[in-house]
Amino acid sequence: MLLYNIGIKLYSFFVLVASLFNNKAKLWVQGRKNITFIRVEGSIWFHFSSLGEFEQGRPILEAMRNLHPTKKIVVTFFSPSGYEIRKNTPLADYVYYLPLDTLGNARRLIDAINPEIAIFTKYEYWYHFFNEAHKRDIPLYIVSGIFRPGQVFFKWYGGFNRRILKLVSHFFVQDEVSKQLLQGIGITNATVSGDTRFDRVWANAQNPKALPLIEQFKNGQKLFIAGSTWPQDEALLAKLVTDYPDWKFIFAPHEIPEEKVNALMNLLPEGTAIRFSVLKSKVESQKSETGNQSLSSNLQSLIIDNIGMLSSLYAYGDIAYIGGGFGIGIHNTLEAAAFGLPVIFGPNYQKFNEAKELIKLKAGFSISNEAELKGIVETLVTDEGFYSFTRKKILSYVEENVGATEAIMKHIDR
Repeated sequence: MLLYNIGIKLYSFFVLVASLFNNKAKLWVQGRKNITFIRVEGSIWFHFSSLGEFEQGRPILEAMRNLHPTKKIVVTFFSPSGYEIRKNTPLADYVYYLPLDTLGNARRLIDAINPEIAIFTKYEYWYHFFNEAHKRDIPLYIVSGIFRPGQVFFKWYGGFNRRILKLVSHFFVQDEVSKQLLQGIGITNATVSGDTRFDRVWANAQNPKALPLIEQFKNGQKLFIAGSTWPQDEALLAKLVTDYPDWKFIFAPHEIPEEKVNALMNLLPEGTAIRFSVLKSKVESQKSETGNQSLSSNLQSLIIDNIGMLSSLYAYGDIAYIGGGFGIGIHNTLEAAAFGLPVIFGPNYQKFNEAKELIKLKAGFSISNEAELKGIVETLVTDEGFYSFTRKKILSYVEENVGATEAIMKHIDR
């Protein structure tokens, strides 16, 4: 306990130092200054680490909102990437940054929002928040949980971490392996319900948001979408633009500060790439002046310089590349898979069940270098039979895994 509390304080100190030169850390610190919690009675509390976990848990959030329209829903985020994008979500009555996990903060938050239940998505295990909920008999659920043998919970020195897990009322895990790992440390209150992300992406694919400007940019040509990319991904992908002049390319970087967007622009053939914000302004200006909208025939690449469009972009794509695989891990492959797009990603995918399963199905492809990227793209572009087979397999895979939300709600709402 003492070491945990010291660790929390040290983490806060290091983020404070990082905030002097890192904007994300700065938002993390500023967002937690002088938080004023509105006092409510009998709320439903959802916590998400960041934007990805919000989208993963969103089907449960929507189901709760529909079933209990008069209940106040409180959402907390750990990361600015979730809070800053979803702080005005209509699915919640109150949205806050999760305060630092101290005993005083845990009591202050729970005193204010008085949750009837608490729902955490995938991971994030905070001792003081969990223990305070446990002491007050507030049911606390983990949804879409995923566990691996290498995690600290299953190490000889992970006693305190196992103690945190035992404060959870029920785990809804993604696979049988996770359930067995929990049983191995004496935790039997777990159900294999699957991953709610499948429900989210499938619903999105059934009713995609229309993006007329993207359709206009595509102009009936084949479209390669690079989603949530990092510089190392972009250095490889930029070479494809020259190799496939008949294709259009959309890059949606994971981070969009000015210097990173400009660096990506400089990688692409001169005069063939444009930022989305610039393109939008040009088209709107032309429309107001002449009533006509036209795009330069030289435009081959579009860089998305905003957050929130990516899940809708895939509806217009033919092949997708998912970034992050040359760093800490790949981003969301399922958003593209739900539209039947073959997905390519870097070598660091082992922590993601869906990526491993897509590879087994030969509907997802991991690459480690430029030659492997060119090889798989060439196969998908030239072999129509292989491409069609891949699309069918990937769509079937997503559809077969829909249903986690219903299974979880049957248990929670009872």
